[in-house]
Amino acid sequence: MAKALDLEEQEQLDQIKHFWKTWGNLISWLLIAVLGSFAAWNAYQYWERTQATKAAALYDEVERATASGDIARVERSLADMKDKFGSTQFALQSALLAAKTLQAQGKSDAAREALVWVTASASDKAYRDIARLRLAALQLDAKAYDDALKQLGMEFTPTMAGLAADLRGDVLQAKGQATEAIGAYQQAWQKMADFPDYRRLVQAKLNALGVDPESAAVAETPK
Repeated sequence: MAKALDLEEQEQLDQIKHFWKTWGNLISWLLIAVLGSFAAWNAYQYWERTQATKAAALYDEVERATASGDIARVERSLADMKDKFGSTQFALQSALLAAKTLQAQGKSDAAREALVWVTASASDKAYRDIARLRLAALQLDAKAYDDALKQLGMEFTPTMAGLAADLRGDVLQAKGQATEAIGAYQQAWQKMADFPDYRRLVQAKLNALGVDPESAAVAETPK
């Protein structure tokens, strides 16, 4: 009986040896790949957390610089943020904040540069749209009407589309194109159904141009 068991165990051992000889290297490499990937993922997560912490600290520096009105410090902090943490949302927030301060201090070119960077770099459409609207507003102030219209003619998310249409109306009116401005304002009014306060502002612009959007909407409703 003992010999039978010994033979059986030997046979199983031989099978295991044969299996390992055939597949052992492949299994070893698979284990190395899996464990290596796990280690790399943990390392990446750690790196991301570290980067986020450093980016947050530098964003605080941008905030302090803008609060103090120190333009040289604002520009230096923003440059550091873009260079070291340009792929983070902290960099986008820093550029938007810096642009506001730069414009207030008369540094329009630097403000536009910061906003252009956000429009080109933002993977988050909300940040991209905010930058586009603010850039178009600066171009309107500079009487660069065609540049503003080009910016506003780009794709916007549904939430921002009404604001873009309203600002397009402002640009067209500034160009003396009242008919086109009315069309843009009407589009904005239609898209602002969920924002009654802002809708009233758009309606006031239409009223000033001799248009009642509510009457027009009733007239367009199929009977």
